[in-house]
Amino acid sequence: MDTSPDDPVTTPRGDFADAVRRSMRAALPTPPASGGRALRPLLLWGAGLLLALLLARPTVAYIEPGHVGIVIHRAGGGVDPTPLGPGFHLRNPLFTAIEAYPTFMQTLVLTRAATEGSPSNDEINVNSVEGQPLSLDVSMSFELDAGKVPQLYSTFRTDITTIAHGFIKQAIRQSLQEVVGQEEIAAILGPKKAEVVTRTQAQLQKRLDPYGIAVKQFTLNEFRAPEAVMTAISLKNVMQQQALTAQNELQKNTFQAQGDSIKAAGRAKAILTEAQAQARANELLSRSITPVLVQYEMAKKWNGQMPQVSGGAMPMLQLPAPLKP
Repeated sequence: MDTSPDDPVTTPRGDFADAVRRSMRAALPTPPASGGRALRPLLLWGAGLLLALLLARPTVAYIEPGHVGIVIHRAGGGVDPTPLGPGFHLRNPLFTAIEAYPTFMQTLVLTRAATEGSPSNDEINVNSVEGQPLSLDVSMSFELDAGKVPQLYSTFRTDITTIAHGFIKQAIRQSLQEVVGQEEIAAILGPKKAEVVTRTQAQLQKRLDPYGIAVKQFTLNEFRAPEAVMTAISLKNVMQQQALTAQNELQKNTFQAQGDSIKAAGRAKAILTEAQAQARANELLSRSITPVLVQYEMAKKWNGQMPQVSGGAMPMLQLPAPLKP
């Protein structure tokens, strides 16, 4: 069967642009014979322009702020080591593809609750130094080094969300096991919680640094241990608190007794000092009282009248003899 060279069914597939042009030309109504020759070139030019616009659009890629573009070479399957920055970029859609990757800060939440993080149970399970099983809810905020994003993509060949819930989650579990596995449960819940978080973040950074993943913050949100262990820890804490209260009360009583003793010693010393002073004064006073002084004082107070008494001898005042010159 003979076919026309303009038939789109028999057009070779390799000449895609020619096929589209012929299809559009075949769909156009046939112009009148008198003006067909003048209108035909104009219609062909318009169809060619439309086809050029359709083919040119995929050659421009736009990278949003906070992202970088990964250039993937379709021919060899390799990845360009230099990422594309934000903005418009030209590309050959037949030989290259561009994958946008976020570099802004992101937060990975790993928890048992389905309302946070992912719908599945993402809690981290580790063991303490006593061998007790622990389940932890954690979160980690991180950023990607733009210069290392192509290497990250070459290593995992997937998006950052899949990497976070796979490789990064496993890195968090390993780091927590190394740190929590050396501590007692009571210490993790109490005085060493901040230390555990700091050491875990340091271990995480060592594991993720080769991939250009910078850990900005690591948080231990919730800690779950067997109920019997938590009850024992609570009882221990209550007993420690009671012992601390008793110790404080004992110290308070001791300080009060010492204060009372010091006050009593001060009062006794004051009384002794006062008694010594009074005795000294009496001694000095007794030494100063002589018979002559007594007679002199009696003479000063005598009014010259003889005492009115009946019977007995008249008391005589013995005046001191005049001093000899």
